[in-house]
Amino acid sequence: MAKNLTGIFVLLSKKGTIVVLTQNNFPSLDLLQKEFDQISHSNISHSASYLKRHHINNQTLTNIINKFSNLNVLVIGDTIIDEYITCDPIGMSQEDPTIVVSPISNNKFIGGAAIVASHAKTLGAKVSYISVTGVDDNYEYTNNYLNNLNISTYLYKDDSRPTTLKQRFRAHNKTLLRVNHLKQHNISKEIENRILKELKESITTFDLIIFSDFSYGVLTKKLISNIQKIALENNIFMVADSQSSSQVGDITKFKSMDVVTPTEREIRLSLNDFESGLVILSEKLQKKSHPKYIFTTLGSEGIMIFNSIEDDLLTDNIPALNLNAKDVSGAGDSLLTCASMALAIGANIWESAYLGSIAAAIQVSRIGNVPIKKEEVLKELTI
Repeated sequence: MAKNLTGIFVLLSKKGTIVVLTQNNFPSLDLLQKEFDQISHSNISHSASYLKRHHINNQTLTNIINKFSNLNVLVIGDTIIDEYITCDPIGMSQEDPTIVVSPISNNKFIGGAAIVASHAKTLGAKVSYISVTGVDDNYEYTNNYLNNLNISTYLYKDDSRPTTLKQRFRAHNKTLLRVNHLKQHNISKEIENRILKELKESITTFDLIIFSDFSYGVLTKKLISNIQKIALENNIFMVADSQSSSQVGDITKFKSMDVVTPTEREIRLSLNDFESGLVILSEKLQKKSHPKYIFTTLGSEGIMIFNSIEDDLLTDNIPALNLNAKDVSGAGDSLLTCASMALAIGANIWESAYLGSIAAAIQVSRIGNVPIKKEEVLKELTI
């Protein structure tokens, strides 16, 4: 027999013993933190058919990962801070149809291009990072976080914008609301020229350049075209992602990339084609902006690989390797980072895509953007 008395449970045993348990309205903070800390590796499975089709074995993939330390990577793009605010849902307001919640805890994560740089570093590469932030506390947070990872960080302060902050209000492992604090105008000519001056002095030292574009104004046409020109002249690998979520990006502005990683929605928006199949879309994108390889990400269906270079299969698919995602935010960033690093050190497109898919599977197995460690990927290859 049990009775709830204003937050107290009274339990009566058969022997007449009374046990009193107090009830807290809020979940334990330790339990809430576990939601962010725990990684569900058991939910990750491999595609045996894909591995067999391309004659890929775990030792080959392990050797590729171990060579990541030979890379010098430049990441340039929009810095984002992701803040997860865990709430207790109280109920519905009686005055108007509004959900009422009470915040319990919050966790901040590096996002946007900054998490791409962080992934590259913790996967083993030497990394430099260029971005623009506001003059605020989140500049300090970003700078300290990246410096603690030993990333060579070049953050240009812009007092006309805040550091982009995306807040997610969550309850019971679900996102109720997202609030974005940002400005989307292009950076000033002064900052643009300072970045170009810095790059022209160092760009030839890089093996790989990753453009991580969220269309918040850092990657201007002038910056992109100048970097592309120098990189092509010096045979530097270039990859790009231009995201269209609450904003609208354009992957076609990145020319002659080695890899681009649009979602199906992003490739359709860039080509203004909402009817063609994915292979036709990939062919159109290849003709328009000349990427060598296209990974179209398909959420729970995995990715489609389009190969315009090698005398091999034109396309292939890798199914999602984690069908029990806890948080899909950041999956594309981890795919882009790991796959492009593999390609830059000499892996073929099929090996690179598979390693990127493993990284994405690890990323979605936890809440929030946490840099993927080399050891985590290696662990998946030994299971």
